[in-house]
Amino acid sequence: MIVRRLGRLVGLLALFLPATAPGQTIAVRSERVLADPSRGVPVPATVVVDGDRIQAVLPAGVPPPEGARVIDLGRLVLLPGLIDGHVHLTSDPGRGPLETVTIPPERQVVIGVRNALATVRAGFTTVRDLGSAPLTALALRDAIRAGDVPGPRILASGPAISIIGGHGDASGFRPEVVEALSQGNTCTGPEECARRVREAARRGVDVIKFTATGGVLSQQARGLERHFAPEEMRAIVTTAETLGLKVAAHAHGDSGIAAAVEAGATSIEHGTFASSATLQAMKARGTWFVPTLMATQGLIDRVGKSVYTLVVEAKAKAAIAAWGKALAAAYRAGVRIGFGTDAGVFEHGRNGEEFALMVEKGGMSPRAALVAATTDAARMLGLEDRIGRIAPGLSADLVAVDGDPLADPRAMTRVRFVMAAGRIARQD
Repeated sequence: MIVRRLGRLVGLLALFLPATAPGQTIAVRSERVLADPSRGVPVPATVVVDGDRIQAVLPAGVPPPEGARVIDLGRLVLLPGLIDGHVHLTSDPGRGPLETVTIPPERQVVIGVRNALATVRAGFTTVRDLGSAPLTALALRDAIRAGDVPGPRILASGPAISIIGGHGDASGFRPEVVEALSQGNTCTGPEECARRVREAARRGVDVIKFTATGGVLSQQARGLERHFAPEEMRAIVTTAETLGLKVAAHAHGDSGIAAAVEAGATSIEHGTFASSATLQAMKARGTWFVPTLMATQGLIDRVGKSVYTLVVEAKAKAAIAAWGKALAAAYRAGVRIGFGTDAGVFEHGRNGEEFALMVEKGGMSPRAALVAATTDAARMLGLEDRIGRIAPGLSADLVAVDGDPLADPRAMTRVRFVMAAGRIARQD
């Protein structure tokens, strides 16, 4: 009994130890390396990693540096680390409305540690966490950055800026409970909305999120159309821009999507009921569309099973009926697509299932779906000079999969090797 417990403890501790000795060079070799998913085909190569950076990409026949630790992946396809532009690491699916009043922030951070590990082991080395308690995702971000716990690079927004009583604000409880649960993230009028952005920036967020429309899983029964006034949205976006922050707009209904696009939001999250006219506006403005198809899969897995309240069930059924239609129309219209899943609405670690849905529901090619999670997602985040490709000087974020992702999007669920910022997170 003692031996077994000791073995489990050693195994857990190993997850938190550096995968390589300080200063050791690693050479990751594969017969099929796809350095830039936006072009070309996999070719034999060796990726040389020094610390947290890619030092070189050596063609076939060129030996690795003397003394390097060589990892031979055989015929696994080696790709840049994947990027999920929409996750909620500090929460789990299916907990219901009582989660808000029963799980303290301290527990949410621990949940986040577990989910961060599942996420990075699924091949996602960078994520955008778009909704958490004020400091939980920020604490998790900093712990991963310091090497205290394993996980992906995190860009965090903290709680979304919301209207009073809207999606992102506590509702459905007695007034005194709602008051106690307030996170200081609601606003009315342009001046107060600008203040919320500045307060979030003061906390150290990496991105601003606001709820342009109602949401599926909140207890508010005000539908899925526009919540903020156009002038309030403009105040949020322009204030964020002055502070060097990009803006993600949660938006389901077309009226809210159109207003957020007009206000200059960087990305539209979900975009469930976007019209053709709104999609054309998104294309003209260069607005990114993050479709989060796996969120709908999470709804399908739980609707009708006494997980959601009647209010949520009604909204969930409407979203399910529109599953993938907006993405298919956006892709045909030439709108820029960024990969995002809404992990937390479904189980963390299943993020890679989004690729097949983008192909089957959204009509995208397997390559286009892969580009959305690498080179294009990096551009959406403003990190194209750091991530999204395998190239000298970029972060040593690598993932290897079993199968050809340019032909079979489900290959992205068969992850066998992951390196995040030079640390090996998985090696099957």
